[in-house]
Amino acid sequence: MLLWLTEYLAGFVSAFGVFHYLTLRTVVGALTALAMSLLIGPKMIRALSHRQIGQVIRELGPQSHQQKAGTPTMGGGLILVSILVATLLWGDLANRYIWMAVGVVVTFGAVGWLDDYLKLSEKSARGLTAGRKYLLQSVFGFLAAVALFAFAEVPAETSLYLPFFKEVSIPLGVGFVFLAYFVIVFMSNAVNLTDGLDGLAILPTVMVATALGLIAYLTGHVEFANYLAIPYIAGAGELAVFCGALIGAGLGFLWFNAYPAQVFMGDVGALSLGAALGLVAVVVRHEIVLLIMGGLFVVEAVSVVVQVASFRLTGKRVLRMAPIHHHFELLGWPEPRIIVRMWIVTFVLVLLGLSTLKLR
Repeated sequence: MLLWLTEYLAGFVSAFGVFHYLTLRTVVGALTALAMSLLIGPKMIRALSHRQIGQVIRELGPQSHQQKAGTPTMGGGLILVSILVATLLWGDLANRYIWMAVGVVVTFGAVGWLDDYLKLSEKSARGLTAGRKYLLQSVFGFLAAVALFAFAEVPAETSLYLPFFKEVSIPLGVGFVFLAYFVIVFMSNAVNLTDGLDGLAILPTVMVATALGLIAYLTGHVEFANYLAIPYIAGAGELAVFCGALIGAGLGFLWFNAYPAQVFMGDVGALSLGAALGLVAVVVRHEIVLLIMGGLFVVEAVSVVVQVASFRLTGKRVLRMAPIHHHFELLGWPEPRIIVRMWIVTFVLVLLGLSTLKLR
């Protein structure tokens, strides 16, 4: 929106021309989202507390979590609003990828909002049944995947690229739809499962978004893409602005979500953020790299699958409790120690993922 205004004003004052630069708009977008989060956050927390919109803690969870009951939740709405406003202000609204990212954030955020609303209205930790939640995620994830496939203009947009290899490109055809669907829905659930401790999910999300924003910029720049031997996707660079907005909104939310949390993001934030990471990775053709950088999310999700499968097949549990961060809690690790160590692990994984850009 403001890009169009600055383009018009540049005809009168050349200084406004600096806003044509993608890097500047990414930084300004991040700062806009951060400022919104910090300014609106306190008012939102007071409003949630006043309306008694507090977290419902499941009885089967660690007993130490019972003291968190009543902490304001659905704070993910703050993240979503900050992302959307910053993206629409500083992004190129003629870019199709911007609108796809906005659509994924809004639709998956709506699924999360419905789940959170049911938990609060029923005073239960259950919310939507797993089947209904997955069905809604599948519908929106499939629609996003079909849209990406339908609007693809060159084969590179629907081919699978393997990290560490320069010229390995596997045309997927219609199979691209199923890959895109899987990545978007899987990451949505994986981030949601990780969001079980104060600040545990949001900073890794910011780290991964930072790396994806850089990859989006490089993928959308023909010279950088050719130099690094990565696919060139015209227009994908604009997602750097979206990632910048996500970074700013995430850091602003962390200000209030850091241990001990003043507010929780709830499913409205976790489901939409995970889906957003998945979408960006699909657009820039770095799905496998996403699974490396987001290894924390992958392990959290896999730990739940393994725990459930083991119990149903053998009657025994592999972990003391799933997701795996609860296992560490029951081993006696203090919550802050678990959080910070998992942040460190994510930082290392993000660096490893970025290294694939050059190690080809």
